[in-house]
Amino acid sequence: MRIGILNYNIGNLASVKNAFNNIMQEFSNITINVESDPCKIAKFDKIILPGVGAFGDAIAHLRQNSLDEAICSFAKSGKYLLGICLGMQLLLQKSYEFGEYSGLGLIEGEVVEFDKTRLLAKNTQSSALKIPQIGWNKCILSESGLKNGLLKDCEKEFFLYFVHSFHANKVADSHTLARCEYGYTFPAIIGKDNVLGIQPHPEKSHQMGLKILKNFIAL
Repeated sequence: MRIGILNYNIGNLASVKNAFNNIMQEFSNITINVESDPCKIAKFDKIILPGVGAFGDAIAHLRQNSLDEAICSFAKSGKYLLGICLGMQLLLQKSYEFGEYSGLGLIEGEVVEFDKTRLLAKNTQSSALKIPQIGWNKCILSESGLKNGLLKDCEKEFFLYFVHSFHANKVADSHTLARCEYGYTFPAIIGKDNVLGIQPHPEKSHQMGLKILKNFIAL
């Protein structure tokens, strides 16, 4: 099996690749490659779309290199795709991060900033909710998540590591695999058929994060 990690000059490539290297010994005949050539994307069995930074810059880089078309073609082929952090947000239809930008449109939904007024309403002197959300938070599986192979053998509630100021919104219940609470509830892990996305960083989430990456390989 060949797994490709997409390089479009905005991403946490090293940490994602290291995480996969840590679990590769548990699988036979697995190769991990970082790839930036859109013409070579179709040759992979699965691809990872990582990302750190601003949505507008990221989608511009994808389109500049025609990686957006290659990713959408890959998704239509039925092969599995996993977006991580900003990579998950790019799977959605649009983002309102510092403007309005169209995404890849592979899953219905949008990206919005944390609502500061709702966070302030939850603040106390002992626990102030700040933007960005940085640190460990609890993910709660939905009925869809309990049935999805990406989260196979996961407890219904578990902790993953987050770093983000914007989050998914208006994602259908059937495509929301796990939710998280930060002042209010938002989708933390999403999926539609072979297209999957995770807002927290599995590569920074120790054994639980590695378990999810192992499940992705096993799909």
